[in-house]
Amino acid sequence: MSALIDVEDLFAENVFTVGTMEERLPKKVFEEVAAVMENGGELSKSAADVVAKAMKDWAVEKGATHYTHWFQPLTGITAEKHDSFITHPDETGKMLMEFSGKELIKGEPDASSFPSGGLRATFEARGYTAWDITSPAFIKETATGPTLCIPTAFCSYKGEALDKKTPLLRSMEAIDKQALRIARLFGNTGAKKVTASVGAEQEYFLIDQKKALQREDIIFAGRTLFGAPAPKGQEMDDHYFGVIRERIGAFMKDLNIELWKLGVTAKTQHNEAAPAQHELAPIYESANIAADHNQLIMETMKRIAGKHGLRCLLHEKPFQGVNGSGKHNNWSITTDNGVNLLEPGQTPNENVQFLLVLACIMKAVDTHADLLRQSASNVGNDHRLGANEAPPAIISIFLGEQLEDVVKQLVETGEAANLIKGGKLETGVSTLPDFQKDATDRNRTSPFAFTGNKFEFRMVGSEDSIGSPNTILNAIVAEAFCEAADILEQADDFDVAVHDLIKEYMTKHQRIIFNGNGYSEEWVKEAERRGLPNIPSMVEAVETLTTPKAISLFEKFGIFTKAELESRAEILYETYAKTINIEALTMIDMANKQIVPAVIRYTKTLADSVLAVKAAGADNCVASEMLQKVTKTLKDMQSALTILTDLEKKASAMPQGKEQAFYYHEHVIKAMEDLRKPADELEKMVDKEYWPFPTYADLIFEV
Repeated sequence: MSALIDVEDLFAENVFTVGTMEERLPKKVFEEVAAVMENGGELSKSAADVVAKAMKDWAVEKGATHYTHWFQPLTGITAEKHDSFITHPDETGKMLMEFSGKELIKGEPDASSFPSGGLRATFEARGYTAWDITSPAFIKETATGPTLCIPTAFCSYKGEALDKKTPLLRSMEAIDKQALRIARLFGNTGAKKVTASVGAEQEYFLIDQKKALQREDIIFAGRTLFGAPAPKGQEMDDHYFGVIRERIGAFMKDLNIELWKLGVTAKTQHNEAAPAQHELAPIYESANIAADHNQLIMETMKRIAGKHGLRCLLHEKPFQGVNGSGKHNNWSITTDNGVNLLEPGQTPNENVQFLLVLACIMKAVDTHADLLRQSASNVGNDHRLGANEAPPAIISIFLGEQLEDVVKQLVETGEAANLIKGGKLETGVSTLPDFQKDATDRNRTSPFAFTGNKFEFRMVGSEDSIGSPNTILNAIVAEAFCEAADILEQADDFDVAVHDLIKEYMTKHQRIIFNGNGYSEEWVKEAERRGLPNIPSMVEAVETLTTPKAISLFEKFGIFTKAELESRAEILYETYAKTINIEALTMIDMANKQIVPAVIRYTKTLADSVLAVKAAGADNCVASEMLQKVTKTLKDMQSALTILTDLEKKASAMPQGKEQAFYYHEHVIKAMEDLRKPADELEKMVDKEYWPFPTYADLIFEV
């Protein structure tokens, strides 16, 4: 029997929590820290030194010898440089362990080796990390030993944001300020702060590590670039919410323990739709900490998987023909005195504050649908969006029957007198309870769905940071709140003004509401009729960052400068091109060194069989036909391989930027698909003994 786990004692034991600070800091220092966390500002040097010493002592007690400024550069993953606490020995030769306030607050990693999109030249190496006091320090226990990790922002020598955290923090301040104006309009004078809260569901695949290491595509691209479908996929729906296998359960148990120690509220775990696919969901927390924790979740998944002889795949589409992975970003906004601005209450048709907030969000999403689409764009997500397994690439809002009807009434008559009720669910079994149903069903095909007291942004890719999507969400809603508050704060008759504004916004932006099947071709045509943008790929979404509309939005709230937006666009084009180039080179390598030689060996065996059967005087037509079929398909593959090789050389020689990215998108990807098709056909024909790497059946059913 395994040892009992005391989750209450275990939870956040490796986190320098507010409670830990209160215990270890002098009262005045703690009050200063709490005030800065709540209201902003800077710690005094003396207070920073006291905090640093307390943090170091706590970490050393837990076995830490090193600390790191843990940050999130524009690579999309995290970065860390470890420094030990040791200083020069004293006059007796005794080693001292020290950590100053200056070391806590500021770090200086090399900024030239991270993506900067032209904000930094190669010779301009200086960059700074700055302590994010709102996100607690924590200890990571890895093979290097316990390490004190200090969450930080990362910026250039000139102050430009070079990371995902800085813009997110800026956007949180923007929505805090503008949402507080809305709360004040409705008499909430007690609230001092409004926080964007997020719960990010994380989907992932687990496969056997030894088998994964036999495939170059998984090693270099994080997904399979070749692979014929297994005889069985997910068509029986038997994996979804199915019994968790023992090996996977052991991984999940250890993962939960590690995450709980890090203060991550891992709550839900289950098998997902595709074979070998699973999901973890945490409880809501502030968007900033949720983003940090999601990065920790992904890091920890990979580390714990290795300990169990598994490989964790976070790519959005590791296997063709089965569902890929996403990250449902559940977003809400709440005041510090407990009011969720997205809570409709029992009578949402009479809840004027909720209706105004809803109208503003409709306006925000409709106005900036292109930006919201871009925030969920990455190379891997191009394989999912619009592929009948994830939301379409067209942004729309699902409200459900009840709220859609309320909006319809307000638009048509200016009043919402009626409210659709959920009714009672009757099971027909006397021993089962009857209960009140929700007033509306859910819609899994919607990219942006209202689900009770929050919006679920379902488009985000599984491998992506949630920093960018939440930065965009906060920014566009802050703008809508600001514009509404500007009008209502000047109104002579608030009740009339707010009524008219709700109707105006809902009338103008009702086109963004769609409750139907987002997978249907009819919706694509209807969305075009409504004038909604349909941006099918990552490269086509990049330019939305640098439109006059986007620049105006971000500069207004100090979230991005024009230069920062242009740099991100450049980085995205480069990232796309580099990613596709790696995938193309990997395919070329696997085809040349593994698939083609393996098939040639097999054709020799077939040819020998043809001759042997003929020599024996028997009918060799089956072996002969099979030899002809394999040989023809191999020839087709070789032709496709030559084309891809030539296109890759041409693409990689082009100057980096938009033109190169589009060339990869329009030409190289097509050539990759053309190479894969005959290769996958060959996999179906060639004796398994000859096939050079594990198949889909080996990877996703033998875990």
